[in-house]
Amino acid sequence: MREATASPQQIYDMNHSTASPRSTEPAGSGLPDQPLPVVRSPMLDRDRQLFAYEVMFQRGAGDDAALMQRVLSTITDGALTRLVRGNRTFLTLSRELLLERTDVLLHQPRFGVVLSPAFADDEPLLERLRLLAQRGCLLLLDMGDTPPSGSARLEALLQIVQFVRLDASRLSPEELGARSRRLHERGLWVVAGQVDDHATYHRCLELPLHAIQGRYLLIPDEVEVPVLSANRLSILRLMRSLEERNPGPVELGDIIRDDAVLSYKLLSCVNSAYFALPRQLKSVQQAAIFFGVTRMRNWIYTMTLGGMDDRPPELLRAALIRAQMCEKLAEAESMPREQRELAFTAGLFSLLDTLMCAPMEFVLAQLPLVPEIREALVEQRGPYAELLEQICAWEAGELAGQQAQRIQRMAAIYLKATQWADQVYAHADPQPH
Repeated sequence: MREATASPQQIYDMNHSTASPRSTEPAGSGLPDQPLPVVRSPMLDRDRQLFAYEVMFQRGAGDDAALMQRVLSTITDGALTRLVRGNRTFLTLSRELLLERTDVLLHQPRFGVVLSPAFADDEPLLERLRLLAQRGCLLLLDMGDTPPSGSARLEALLQIVQFVRLDASRLSPEELGARSRRLHERGLWVVAGQVDDHATYHRCLELPLHAIQGRYLLIPDEVEVPVLSANRLSILRLMRSLEERNPGPVELGDIIRDDAVLSYKLLSCVNSAYFALPRQLKSVQQAAIFFGVTRMRNWIYTMTLGGMDDRPPELLRAALIRAQMCEKLAEAESMPREQRELAFTAGLFSLLDTLMCAPMEFVLAQLPLVPEIREALVEQRGPYAELLEQICAWEAGELAGQQAQRIQRMAAIYLKATQWADQVYAHADPQPH
């Protein structure tokens, strides 16, 4: 009798069933060993490279104080460091934790704390923050639209922080400019937050800001006449060829045979230690037989879009995260395998308009996609649209009324998808490491 062999999906699940950041509280703490309900929000510099992450809690997932304690435990065991890939990261912590449990931050120079202007009126807390600042802890004052002058206590807080964030959605362009210049002249690093449209983003580029944060990253810039660059046209031609021919494993290998870089990235990724395959795959044809043609076609899309060196890396990572989340949500809802793989495509293509700098209808007109994906991306209807709606709500922290169990399921899917996306992007990224 032939020995049973695990499927590629079973191999993946077995090797990554505990890959997400989890609480490691001691026995008796009353805190379950569950994935942390957090989302990482990037702040980008003027060159659209990552400046820092902000790790934000998903409200409604349980007791906030308990969640914050679990976050500190994941800093200690290194899980949160892996989530943010060792980059500069800011967290919002409660007053109690700042007074009693922040020693862990003194041993983690890349982690910092987001502060409220209200802390200026809390003398014991202010003294603790002075000590943290003296010992090198990163402090970001989230000023919002609070005037930066006129309060002696607020001035004391400004003297100990290194970073200040202004709310671009609540300040006029003139006031945002004036405040950012004053803070910059003081030697503070200024971040514009809540930048949720491209008009505001372009104004921010003219100001002395060190970083910009907001939803602008995930929405397409408005263009009067869509014009696709040669690189983007080449990508769309490859995608169209993959969709039109409905290739088998041999045909799939033939389509990308002449693209040595793409083939190398593809095989390098699937053969990496992360996926722990039972044997090395030596050709795209072998990989298509092993994984299936539809999944392999999705991998080709992933590698191709991941290689767009003219788009912000965090935007590309966001597309990969959406793709993996969409597939895993489809799996959680017991959709058949073919529908799960189409869900991956829908998630990946949900940012195709932003990646291509063109309207979604224009981009999809170049691709003969199945009607269900087109309906989800253009008309926002159908089963894949419902999955994307859940993902967008997770990204925005709009989870009001959802049950804690559902939020925990989303947390597990998000954290694994983030780890997966970071691993895949490391192979797709055209820049040297």
